[in-house]
Amino acid sequence: MGFHHFSYCHGVALHAALLMVTGIVTAGHSAAGAGLPAKPSVRFSGTRLMEIIKVLSSDEFEGRGVATKGEELTTAFIEKKFKALGLVPGNPDGTYFQGVPMVGITADPSAQLVLTDDASGKKLALKSGDDFVAWTKREQPEVSVDAELIFVGYGVVAPEYHWDDFKDVDVKGKVIVVLINDPPVPDPQDPRQLDPNTFKGKAMTYYGRWTYKFEEAARRGAAGCLIVHETGPAGYPWGVVKTSNTGEQFDLVREDKGMSRSAVEGWMTYDQAKALFALTGKDFDALEKAAVSREFRPVPLGAKAALTLHNATRTIQSKNVIAKFEGSDPKLRDEYVIYSAHWDHLGIGPEVKGDKIYHGAE
Repeated sequence: MGFHHFSYCHGVALHAALLMVTGIVTAGHSAAGAGLPAKPSVRFSGTRLMEIIKVLSSDEFEGRGVATKGEELTTAFIEKKFKALGLVPGNPDGTYFQGVPMVGITADPSAQLVLTDDASGKKLALKSGDDFVAWTKREQPEVSVDAELIFVGYGVVAPEYHWDDFKDVDVKGKVIVVLINDPPVPDPQDPRQLDPNTFKGKAMTYYGRWTYKFEEAARRGAAGCLIVHETGPAGYPWGVVKTSNTGEQFDLVREDKGMSRSAVEGWMTYDQAKALFALTGKDFDALEKAAVSREFRPVPLGAKAALTLHNATRTIQSKNVIAKFEGSDPKLRDEYVIYSAHWDHLGIGPEVKGDKIYHGAE
């Protein structure tokens, strides 16, 4: 499909943040209350950055998993670095830590996704991990879907681009099959490039992210959402999807206990998606091409998806690490510029190439 935008971030990220109050001092002026030297000596250093990356990705930090020893080591390390820089605590309680209550849901890895052609009764039985990954954000011991499958292209509703993949089709109670990324609309002046005026060309918009696909599915009352994985448009291989979405999945604690989400969210491999379309007499490649058009309409696949997830649930308290560098302008003291990055990774999991620690950097 030519050029694509790509990005990936694992689930709900815990953050290390630097809140910079606007009106930041220039060299030669001290930051009010920050305890920084008059002429800050800290400058960006690639060497120093690599040293920090090596520490955080080392075996000692055990992959920086949420609610593990790795979290405690990581957040303590970041706090120490913030203090060394002379940054003040960013939490109103006078600490560097902001509590983040989270729910962890672990689905039974033996779950099987069964796809059945309405006309012939033929079935495809997909194996968890190898063929698909699925989870739920609902705090329930069991969730099930047994519903019609419908292909909705890229699953995008973007009024600013006059784009609506759903049109007037009701997908409530159905399982939608959706493509990853933004629609790769060709530039009318040069079809070899992407149109910079539609979904910002090569730069991925939020409409292209997997998080958006699941959110839109929930807004429309879909019972489930399955994203078709393709390495090019996704920007990462199936192995990343598999390791990121198997085992315990964390989300913020929500008042509705996740009931506003679709019952099932997940991904399926490209090969299994093509097999599904072929099972129902559909041409995946042709429909994928047709989806790169404002005129596209959802296509019922004439098949059903059946899946049951048995879940173990727990609530934990994680944390963000927040520091503040205060400026000197009293008129701007309540304005902030926020720099943040997630500190968490996948922790310890199934062995890959002789190593169970998922370091997040090599």
